[in-house]
Amino acid sequence: NLWKAIANELDGSTRHRRVVNIYKLNQHTKPEETVIVPGKVLSVGEIDHKINIAALNFSALAKEKILKAHGNVLSIDELMKLNPKGKGIKIIG
Repeated sequence: NLWKAIANELDGSTRHRRVVNIYKLNQHTKPEETVIVPGKVLSVGEIDHKINIAALNFSALAKEKILKAHGNVLSIDELMKLNPKGKGIKIIG
């Protein structure tokens, strides 16, 4: 069901894609959590814990900040291959 919801989200208009800043990810996640953003991750704010993030796109600075916090940056396809059942993944955005 998770992957179907993500596919439906990405199938819509590109004008309505979600945009999430780093500070939102920091506020709404716990260390070691895996999240998916069906849109773009931007670099506003800081992140102070390790998380695994899959998104359609990342700004260069956002990717750098996530990696600096020892997090993982994945594409949605990579996450789908690693976790085909979608267990333990939170959608943010």
